[in-house]
Formats: sequence, structure tokens, C-alpha cells
Amino acid sequence: MRSIDIHAHTFTPTMLKTLDAGQEWYGMRYTNEEKRNIFVREGKIVNIHPKCKYTPEERVADMDQLGTEVQLVSLHTPVFGYHLSTPDGIAHAQEVNNDIAAFVNESPTRLAGMAALPMQDVDAAIAELDRAVNTLGLKGAELDTVVNGRTWDEPEFLPFFKAAESMGATLFYHPQPQHNLMLERTNKYALPNCVGVPVEDTLLVAALIYGGVMENCPDLKVCVAHGGGPACFGMGRLDRGWKVRSEARVNITRPPSYYQSRIYYDIVVMSERSLRFLIDQVGIERVVLGSDYPFVPWDPSPTGWLQSLESVTQEEKDMILWKNLEKLLGIETTG
Repeated sequence: MRSIDIHAHTFTPTMLKTLDAGQEWYGMRYTNEEKRNIFVREGKIVNIHPKCKYTPEERVADMDQLGTEVQLVSLHTPVFGYHLSTPDGIAHAQEVNNDIAAFVNESPTRLAGMAALPMQDVDAAIAELDRAVNTLGLKGAELDTVVNGRTWDEPEFLPFFKAAESMGATLFYHPQPQHNLMLERTNKYALPNCVGVPVEDTLLVAALIYGGVMENCPDLKVCVAHGGGPACFGMGRLDRGWKVRSEARVNITRPPSYYQSRIYYDIVVMSERSLRFLIDQVGIERVVLGSDYPFVPWDPSPTGWLQSLESVTQEEKDMILWKNLEKLLGIETTG
């Protein structure tokens, strides 16, 4: 089936080799002999999904079972290195990106890659994005929704966006389920994942729009995970704020809803009604296939779920499955 999945996670071979040898990897380590969990930092523990250890051959075989033709592979976000010193952050990103490039090059017709970046230093991040895209052949970068507590509307990040725009690099935003605002309130009922993650997506969309990023970089390629959270559902309220509050108009000349259709959104919204609403709000040209592989169980698969939806036309399904991402990423599918 012709399909491209923009939202697929992995751990990297060097990371796993280092941890398996009983050593720390940039301060991270296994928490038990079963090697099922990794201590990341600040008391945060990350569970290891077995498929995040798959070789390219194993991953492609699993993709065949799921009906996915191409995966865009990116690092699992809890092991990003933003918290490291700048030298360690650069080393972390370079190692990860070298590994991802080598990983996808073992099956270049089925796998493509996204970089990790040392965003604690904007100049270093620009340099590594350039290397990742123009030397390693990666399609862009996966990014957290905040950088050490700083949101993406801060002026210091504008040169990064300008650089990404000039490179034609795609920026894929994904929050951390183990490290988001919800944890400041509660850790009950899996709320940091169920609620905290989409809230972070929403704040990211608002920052990119209100901060003037989408106005100053009209050709910037941005995709937000999880359908952008409830950002598009709340766009009327964002527009209202722009109309009645002068501080909401400091960086943008048009209402927020004008800019929402400059952003791409994946389909990890978990209901047909939510997906239909997203399509109608932003336009079918801005909705793309994402699975959150391997963490979200789909019935029967990401492509199978989409194909089963009665409210989505076949032409719309084809746009989501492959047409939009072929254009965005410069990837050709064959079916």
C-alpha cells in the first residue's frame, strides 16, 4: 500500500550497545537487569518498547505486516539531549544522527530519517541540521515542544527557523509524555500522556502562530504530532484573543486561524470524528499519516484504521496516506 508514516520512533544502535555493556549513555542507564527501563534524568524512567530495538530488517518486516510502505524514523523524545552541556549536546546529536542515517540507509526505499538537534545552542543546532540534511540525507529534525523551559516563540530561535526554511527541512514536533506541564499538577490516571501531551501540542501551535514564526517564515515546513492537540478545536478562542487583546497582535498581522493551515498535522487523534473535524478545519492538504510507532496499538493498523473510516473519502485517504508527504518530504512511493 502506498503510505508514508511521519511519526515512528526508535532508539539508536550506539545507545543500545553502550547501555547493554553496562555503561551510561549521556547520563542514562538501565534501571534493572531485565533492561526494560531506562533512567533518563530527574527521576524520570522510560519504558523500552521491544520494537524500538528492531534492526532495519526487523522493522521493515513489521511495516509489511502493518501495511506501511515508508517510515520516517526519529529518536524517542525522552532521550533528547537538550539538558546536556553544549559540547555533550552536540556530541549526542551527531552520534544519534550518524546512527539514524546508517540505519535508514540499510533500506533506503522503505526508511527515511529525522535528526535530533542540540537546541540548547541555536548556532550549533543550525550547523547540525545543515549536516544532517545536506550531508547525511535526513529529511529534517524532530523537536520537543519546549527547550529547557523556553517556548519556540523566543526571538533566539528565529534564526533557526530561517535556516530550516532555507534548507527545505521539515520540523516535526513531538512533546515528552514523561516531562510536560501536567506533571506539575498530577501523575494520576495517565494524565501526563492522555492530557499533558495534547496540551503541549496546543501550546506549541499557539507559540508558532502568536510568536510570528509562521508569518516570518511562510515557507517553513512544520508538522505537529497528535493532530496538534486541541489547538484547531480552540482556534475560535485564539482568534478572539487576537481581536480583543493588543498583546496578542504584537507579532502577527492576521488572526491565528489564517496561519493554522500553514502547519501539517498527523492523524494520531484516536477517533474518526476528531479526524474529520481536523480535516475540515485545516484542509486535507495539511493532514498526514502518523502512527506513533511502536507505542500506539492500532486496530488493525494505522493504514487499516484510516481505510475503514466512512466519513473520509478515498481521495482524502490517499492525500493523508502518501500524497501530502510525498510533496512535503520529497519521497516517492511505489505501492
